[in-house]
Amino acid sequence: MIFGTFERMIAFRYLRARRQEGFISVIAGFSLLGIGLGVATLIIVMSVMNGFREEFLGKILGVNGHLAVYGASGSLGNFDAISNKIALVPGVVAVHPLVEGQVLVSSSGHAIGALVRGESVADLKSQPLIASHIEAGSLDAVDEDAIMIGNELARNMGVRLGDALTLLSPDGNPTAFGTTPRVKTYKIAAIFNVGQYQYDSSLVLMPLASAQLFFKVPNAATSLEVFVKDPDNIVPITQQVRQAAGPTTRVLDWTQQQSAYFNAIQTERNVMFLILTLIIVVAAFNIISSMIMLVKDKTKDIAILRTMGATQGMILRIFFLAGASVGVLGTILGFGLGLAFSENIEAIRQLLQHFTGTNLFNSEIYFLSTLPAKVEPGEVGLVVGMAFALSFLATIYPSWRAARLDPVEALRYE
Repeated sequence: MIFGTFERMIAFRYLRARRQEGFISVIAGFSLLGIGLGVATLIIVMSVMNGFREEFLGKILGVNGHLAVYGASGSLGNFDAISNKIALVPGVVAVHPLVEGQVLVSSSGHAIGALVRGESVADLKSQPLIASHIEAGSLDAVDEDAIMIGNELARNMGVRLGDALTLLSPDGNPTAFGTTPRVKTYKIAAIFNVGQYQYDSSLVLMPLASAQLFFKVPNAATSLEVFVKDPDNIVPITQQVRQAAGPTTRVLDWTQQQSAYFNAIQTERNVMFLILTLIIVVAAFNIISSMIMLVKDKTKDIAILRTMGATQGMILRIFFLAGASVGVLGTILGFGLGLAFSENIEAIRQLLQHFTGTNLFNSEIYFLSTLPAKVEPGEVGLVVGMAFALSFLATIYPSWRAARLDPVEALRYE
């Protein structure tokens, strides 16, 4: 073993404070607590950031496609032919034609802006995020006079399954007295809850043919959404889809369409990692100060050990072990606390909300109904390794000072 029995005994004896050494032990205890909290906080924050990214990616790409194909100068009149060509591209799973448009939804004096998406019922059934999150009604009931809306939109409008909603399109019909908006009333055939406020509060789904009729784009689509096997490797597939779609189209992948979300999350993630790392660095400096004070306090003991035959290497290992133990124990404590907190963060949030009576995670602000967390083993290993490294580095200088102590000078005035 690197550390002998004698060295371990002396090191751990120095860590157990006596009355006159209590202040040194208090500093070491705060160092241990600081490293533990720093490691735990870093693991928790990184897990929440990873959870946010995964949830956003899953929700956004579960409702929208990984690629979007638009007409260069308007709607796609030959969308069937383009869809067939894109479907032959390797890596493409499905191609869904869409008709989308902004509308004003009204009912019983309430009016809210919403996005109408026209898509075939068969395509809606093939999207698990929508098909498996229907709270009321059925997709089979969605037809030319029936629509599906999100649960938050239903709550905001005060409507339920079977009630009627009126859709008003600003792109109306020209008349002798000016343009009049197109208006049509639909029955609510289904209510979905995908867990993202952005969609649950403002998305209206209807059959493709109904949307074509409502928005006056017969036999056309406003866009094509393309689903691929590997959305993380989207760039090469985007080039192939662009070639297959032809020069009269525009192709955008999900990294371009949703860049604001993911760039913001990545920036916050990097900044939080840097800030929280400073907690561990400060705790490591506390280890240095406590070890220097310990060496100063044990000057006489070191001199006696040297005169009894202890080598400089033994003295160095004794104080290195004493200081590193604080960092190692703190890191292990933070590792366990961080993992436990991350795995139960939603339950902890609910408990805190129950006792405080406040909403700690507003879905209208964060666009998610639950607080997500995903522990990445690689990141946890990086945090733990960094904490270990800082703890070991913090003990090198005080241990070296202790080993270099001259026993003659230390005992000269004793």
